[in-house]
Amino acid sequence: MSTAIFFDLDGTLLTFEEPYEEIVADVLRGTVADPAAASERFLSTFGEHFDALEPDPYLAGMEAVCESEGLDAKPDELVGALRRAECERTTVSEDARESLVALGAENALGVLTDGVGDFQRAKLKHHGLLDHFETVIVSDDIGAHKPDAAMFDRARESIDAEEYVMVGDTDADVEGAREAGFVPVRVEHGEDMPDFWSTLRALV
Repeated sequence: MSTAIFFDLDGTLLTFEEPYEEIVADVLRGTVADPAAASERFLSTFGEHFDALEPDPYLAGMEAVCESEGLDAKPDELVGALRRAECERTTVSEDARESLVALGAENALGVLTDGVGDFQRAKLKHHGLLDHFETVIVSDDIGAHKPDAAMFDRARESIDAEEYVMVGDTDADVEGAREAGFVPVRVEHGEDMPDFWSTLRALV
């Protein structure tokens, strides 16, 4: 039986080294008087635009920071700095890398993730993961977030298989997969992560 395995990105394949609000604050440090408050403003604006599927939520967030702080900084340059920070301050475990190699030997692999396309693909490229996947599907490109069926429909259109598996760390990953007829596999974080990858390789 042919099987296609789709992976969420943030929190599944990649792990942030610290809370995301601290990464944003560090990007803004030296530019604003109160990096923590500016980070909160960015995240609030970003979240509103992202949830509403409006274009350029990162840019909207940085524009809000610049406006509230009266900055001369260029919002697009701050967005670029944050994209680099996301790449540099995420990690991929050796267990995850080994699992992608092992699973990809007999299965088609894809990424099915919420996010903004250029940010998500930049992280995959930075960590040398792109070659493992036949397709990378990002919610911002589709105009829908998981658990919306449109995400899973695009996955089926992208890879023809008899069985589909979704590996993710959120209720949206699991519930969306189950409703779409995918086999859901939830990532549990913590000390058992290496065991998770071993178990996944054995199950699929």
